Amino acid sequence: MSVKQISVFLENRPGMLSQLTTELAASGINMRALSLAETKDFGIARIIADDTLKAMHDLKAGGFVASLTPVLAYEIPNEAGGLDRLLKTMTESNVNIEYMYSCLSLRGNSRAVMVFRVSDTEKAESALLSRGLHALSQEEI
Repeated sequence: MSVKQISVFLENRPGMLSQLTTELAASGINMRALSLAETKDFGIARIIADDTLKAMHDLKAGGFVASLTPVLAYEIPNEAGGLDRLLKTMTESNVNIEYMYSCLSLRGNSRAVMVFRVSDTEKAESALLSRGLHALSQEEI
């Protein structure tokens, strides 16, 4: 089960990230996860929000270039080797991880949430499910 992530193109200049968060705050959107990747000239903010459709509509209305991307979100034990076990499953299944980031778990410090963009979502889900790992839904994040 994939989660909808909003990817927002931002110029790499002072105040752009603040403009993004101001737009979301004014719309009453809560960011559940945020990642920012940058180059010299631009950045990509990756967001999982509590109301994806409203966030997309309001960002585009505010002049932002945004798109939706399916990603996978998995809770892992917050312990040494927790992430390694999940990554080994991806490797054994020949699934390439294009990027990943973490966000806070709503269940406290014993769990971590990892968000993945992978080359083959269905293959990754099948492999992880066979190992007893459960994908988080949009609502669970």
